[in-house]
Amino acid sequence: MSKTVLATILALAAFCPFNIAEGAKDSPNFIVFLTDDQGWGDLGCYGHPIIKSPNLDKFASEGLRLTQCYAACSVCSPSRSAILTGRTPYRNGVWRWIPGGSIYHLRDSEVTITSLLKKRGYETCHAGKWHLNGKFNSDDQPQPDDHGYDHWLATQNNAAPNHMNPTNYVRNREEVGRMEGPSAAIAASEAIHWLKGRKDSKTPFFITVWTHEPHLPIESAPQYMKHYSDIEDEGIRQHHGNITQLDDAFGKLMAAVDEMGYRDNTFVFFTSDNGPEGNGTKGRTRGSTGGLRGRKRATHEGGIRVPGIVRWPGKIKAGSVSETPVIGSDIFPTICDVLDIPLPDDRTIDGTTLLPLFSGNAIQREQPLYWRNHLAPAEYRVGMRIGDWKIVGSDNLTSFELYNIKEDWQETTDVADEFPDKFAELREALIRHDAAVLAEGPDWWKLDGQSKRANRKSAEPPAREDPTGAFDVVLGTSMSKTDFGYLMSPESEGLSFQKLDRPIKDRATIRLKYRSAQKDGVTRNGALVLASTPTNGASFKIGTAIGMNQHVAFAGGWGNVGNAGSKRAAFAPDDTFEIAVSLDLSKRTGSAEINGTTLSFSLPPDLKSIEYVGFYAKDTSTEFSVPVIE
Repeated sequence: MSKTVLATILALAAFCPFNIAEGAKDSPNFIVFLTDDQGWGDLGCYGHPIIKSPNLDKFASEGLRLTQCYAACSVCSPSRSAILTGRTPYRNGVWRWIPGGSIYHLRDSEVTITSLLKKRGYETCHAGKWHLNGKFNSDDQPQPDDHGYDHWLATQNNAAPNHMNPTNYVRNREEVGRMEGPSAAIAASEAIHWLKGRKDSKTPFFITVWTHEPHLPIESAPQYMKHYSDIEDEGIRQHHGNITQLDDAFGKLMAAVDEMGYRDNTFVFFTSDNGPEGNGTKGRTRGSTGGLRGRKRATHEGGIRVPGIVRWPGKIKAGSVSETPVIGSDIFPTICDVLDIPLPDDRTIDGTTLLPLFSGNAIQREQPLYWRNHLAPAEYRVGMRIGDWKIVGSDNLTSFELYNIKEDWQETTDVADEFPDKFAELREALIRHDAAVLAEGPDWWKLDGQSKRANRKSAEPPAREDPTGAFDVVLGTSMSKTDFGYLMSPESEGLSFQKLDRPIKDRATIRLKYRSAQKDGVTRNGALVLASTPTNGASFKIGTAIGMNQHVAFAGGWGNVGNAGSKRAAFAPDDTFEIAVSLDLSKRTGSAEINGTTLSFSLPPDLKSIEYVGFYAKDTSTEFSVPVIE
């Protein structure tokens, strides 16, 4: 055979897809293990004095522990989208946590790391929470298999009814029904079973295991709670047991990887989607930020800084620690760099490769670390970090705070006045970057009223009878009389409306009292509801999201909570709230005084007159007094 013919054959072979897949057999495997609402301080290896996390503590000693690892957002769905696409959430469209049934989803026009690996001959599996579409297990929106997964077992959002024996898992578009055991163990076992059942054990794999733990509704198996039996507070036992529960699931998956001989050629990244839920002092949401400011939904460090541990034997030094800031969107370009896959050149990739970091070198960023969260308090909704400097801005980018994270990791002191040149530099950079991000992605965020205060279509609860005889329309709830006034016990979202004898068309003040009647759990809320048409989607709510530590105003259903206004406040779950709502329909504005806290809001444009007044609550029993209109 001539040298010319041989060269031609080799050249043709280089472009053969079969040849690429065959070459992939020597490629590393990848596992991304993601927890839900786990705080930066919620592991022994991150300094927690009580929580038992032996498997993750051992894992940290075998790899690289990241002390400044960030989620791409301080709520769940956006963080997940960034891991799969390498793009900040407002670019890829998953700009918010996704309510069931909503239009929001990870579009099939996005390039996921799963789809790229499929082209390289990888086998792919997802197990656990998905939460990247509103219409789960429906042909109306892309499902995990549309994004490159060969096999999947998932839920749309939370495990139901809780983490023990969930009933809402779907496997490859088929409902599974009740599954026995903790949800994290089920997800890890699914990945292990899939891994062991593959026809060719030499084919490389990509696995995502995304646990529900420790997101609400928290429920821990007794064997994990026994480690905390000397603690009186049942909420702490449940939460800490939940961390130990997911730690055990992680350990089982790592043991299976070792048993099957994959350890030395498998890149494993462990992290969380955002900071801990609640205020950390009551109920089962007892996650730790490790002293950082803020919690889930916050743009301050406690909402976005999360555990991050990477193991890759022979490539990452065991027991190493890095203070370099990294973010979830870095996972995509890192895997691409490992496999020499070119990054998509038709879109912005916000993450950067971490390969230099693994060998002790600096990483280079073209795009800054950036966050925007629709549920953060309006004055702290946008953030950006460049080097040691972090700027936090309001929703409309008119007010800002500046921090030096290296010197002030708890963000106690705004140093904008002390460093005016640096402040001006970062303020200009944030305004410019935010505009570029919002211009690139689909503007679905406008539908939820981020700028236009427009309403997203909301699910309508079913009509119910009213045994009290006081309400003209009752939706999705039972109503009863109490000494306080009325008790609302909704199935999910519940509303009750009284039709006014004289509609409100100009100005009015409405006074009301409400309080939680919930006996356990942290899901507590209550709101005054106003409407010209007595439906969930057409009504406007003003009240208190007790479990979120906020007073809120929003149009439509709970998926829009806070879209018209929100204000953080200090109160106890069993407080009685006195609200005085002042309305000016001619100016489309209003305000509410709630136990001494003022909440201002804009009224939706379609609320031209108020024909109905009533009550609203979601997933919680709430008592209301008779409203007084002045």
